[in-house]
Amino acid sequence: MSGYQSTGKRTLMLFSGRAHPALAEEVAGHLGVQITPTVALNFPDGEIYVRFEESVRGSDAFVVQSHTAPINEWIMEQLLMVDALKRASAKRITVVIPYYGYARQDKKHRGREPISARLVADLFRTAGADRLMSVDLHTAQIQGFFDGPVDHLWAMPILADYIQQRYDTATMTVVSPDAGRVRVADQWTDRLGNALAIIHKRRDPSVPDRVRVQEVVGDVEGRTCLLVDDMITTAGTITQAAEALAENGAAEVIAAATHAVLSGPAIDRLKNSRISELIVTDTLPIGADKRFPQMTVLSIAPLIARAIHEVFEDGSVTSLFDGQA
Repeated sequence: MSGYQSTGKRTLMLFSGRAHPALAEEVAGHLGVQITPTVALNFPDGEIYVRFEESVRGSDAFVVQSHTAPINEWIMEQLLMVDALKRASAKRITVVIPYYGYARQDKKHRGREPISARLVADLFRTAGADRLMSVDLHTAQIQGFFDGPVDHLWAMPILADYIQQRYDTATMTVVSPDAGRVRVADQWTDRLGNALAIIHKRRDPSVPDRVRVQEVVGDVEGRTCLLVDDMITTAGTITQAAEALAENGAAEVIAAATHAVLSGPAIDRLKNSRISELIVTDTLPIGADKRFPQMTVLSIAPLIARAIHEVFEDGSVTSLFDGQA
């Protein structure tokens, strides 16, 4: 048996999809379990097949899959794994999604649009998931999309601890790269105890992913500026924000984000930007082709493993963040 038992004789079993197996293996190491052997393959027409090679009856099952590219394939694989567990009589199924796909499509901006983040939650519930666990959802309202318990984990303590060990936070200003991330930046200032600045910008509606920086609001001259965000996709916003900070006299610009999506021109933009260090976590796989000297990758596995342990033992996931902002 790949799992371990609680005092109540329930068995924890960990399952991994094919999207980010290295993260799942690290989580398993922290929990002291092995990933349950699984057959997963694609048929020639693209259909996905999964089968578990051990009995899962009565188990407390945790299915780890991060929604990286090709995102639709990995969501479908995780849905099939959940369905297989339900039909094989797993007692409780927790879907662990370090990076939740479609999270940015959390509301209708215009008519005749879907609310895709809600649909993803509905799909997992229909497949048989009892609980959902994710890290730094793009918006908190996504927790309400799933009809069941949602464990919303924060990566900020991991990122902030690293920054406090490496930098003098007394001379640091936390910077929100746009008005939409001010609340996140404010939580960082509570944690680090320093000043807040905001980049005020407007998007160019004629060109996707292009932004035009307007002004820097706050004290940045001569200070180390920490740009914070939940994810970096094409890196247009954060690199232009770094340029604006440098032009306004920042002594150094660093950046921290939970999810390193890093699509399209992101790597080239970051390599050639004013950002001296980019600190991210490994909620998504970051291959050698996406790494560069200024990047630091911190492991999210210990946090996920602790959360899984608390859920399995019917403890408190919230207790992981007691004393945090």
